[in-house]
Amino acid sequence: MTTITSALQAVKDRILAAAAQNGRSAQSVQLLAVSKTFPPAAVREAFLAGQTKFGESYVQEALAKIAELRDLPLEWHFIGPLQSNKTRQVAEHFAWVHSVDRAKIAARLSAARPAELPPLQLCLQVNVSGEASKGGVAPEEAEALAARVASLPRLQLRGLMAIPAPTEDVALQRRQFRIVARLLASLNRRNFHLDTLSMGMSDDMEAAIAEGATIVRIGSAIFGARTYPAKTPPADTQTA
Repeated sequence: MTTITSALQAVKDRILAAAAQNGRSAQSVQLLAVSKTFPPAAVREAFLAGQTKFGESYVQEALAKIAELRDLPLEWHFIGPLQSNKTRQVAEHFAWVHSVDRAKIAARLSAARPAELPPLQLCLQVNVSGEASKGGVAPEEAEALAARVASLPRLQLRGLMAIPAPTEDVALQRRQFRIVARLLASLNRRNFHLDTLSMGMSDDMEAAIAEGATIVRIGSAIFGARTYPAKTPPADTQTA
């Protein structure tokens, strides 16, 4: 039976190989271990194996986990769809939010971010596949949203996040990720100074790294298959 420790090392080896194949250093790609639906004990095991950055998608589950693991120096990233009534809790307990796709959400995060904490690091979620079931701003609307988010206090706009439509076609995977990378480059030509591409999951991380991903969000390849509650999660929570 594969342990979290050995699975984590296997993922790191995949990142190293993909980075080397594309002339990149392994240090240019951060691993975000997506621990949603997995218990605190699994996070603790991953931490003991050297992992410190974890992604969560469900606010109440995440808050309970954060409280139980407060003895560990962990960095928490919120990567799921964010409702207005949850923004304060996220602003108070997370270091990063990857899934901002509306100015209203960004404004509420800005207002709720405690002054004693560092600025909340943000990525704009881009709906690169045009799927109605997924959150995210349309690529052509990203610049206007970026301008509004960048003007808000207590936030730091870092880059873009995407969850392309799942496919086993590696060429299509790369084309979808390339759209996001080119959008980031376009925004930087307009002086946004972004440095983060949060893209790539367990089944497509190699394609994402080939197209410039700086954060890959990996869950099942580390923790195993997920068991969801009876209610099926929305499609836009498929983030690892």
